[in-house]
Order: sequence, then C-alpha cells, then structure tokens
Amino acid sequence: VQFVESGGGLVQPGGSLRLSCAASGFDFSVFAMTWVRQAPGKKLEWVSSISAGGTPTYADAVKGRFTISRDNAKSTVYLEMNSLKIEETAKYYCAGAFPGVWPARTRFEYKYWGPGTQVTVSS
Repeated sequence: VQFVESGGGLVQPGGSLRLSCAASGFDFSVFAMTWVRQAPGKKLEWVSSISAGGTPTYADAVKGRFTISRDNAKSTVYLEMNSLKIEETAKYYCAGAFPGVWPARTRFEYKYWGPGTQVTVSS
C-alpha cells in the first residue's frame, strides 16, 4: 500500500490550496477516505471524510471552506481548501478507513495512512 500526497506548501491567510492523495496497492474504490491534520504540539484533528460512494462530511471548523472529492478511476482523493487561516498550519494526512467504518473521525478507524504534506499559512 502506498500513498503519495501533494499540493501542500506556503500560502497567505485567506489563500487556497488543493491537496491530492494518490493511493495504490488496495481497492481504493471501496474504502472511505479521510483527511486529518496535526499541528505541532497538538493532537490529531479530523478534517473531512468521503464515503466510497462519494458522500462527503466535514468538521465544523472547515465546513463551507473545504471540499473533499475523489476520483476512483485515478485512486485519488482531493481536498480543496479555501480561505485558509493561520491556525490551520499543520501536516495534513490522508487515510483509508477500515471497511464499513464511517465517517472515520478517529485514528483508530484508519487502516492505511499517507506520509503527510505540510501546509503553512503565514503572511
């Protein structure tokens, strides 16, 4: 199993980024996928999940600003992030949930993890 995450970087407050997570080595299309983040010194925070069928759900903190999507043909999940805030500086990880788990908000529900991509929001 392999995840390749990309799209992170430095952005100004109010800016946008689009994260991608390309997966391989498992049947991506049947897994719910999740984005989580962890800032230095803070605990892991669930951001968003998307079901195998494409139903999204979001943490209240990002609702209306972030959009999760998936392309099963490419085995890729995306996170479009708009109106980014300084406090959203963190390492962002994609994760694949154990089969049947939804919406997969805690680390114990993730079968597969990506290596993470750094997002820094700073002026």
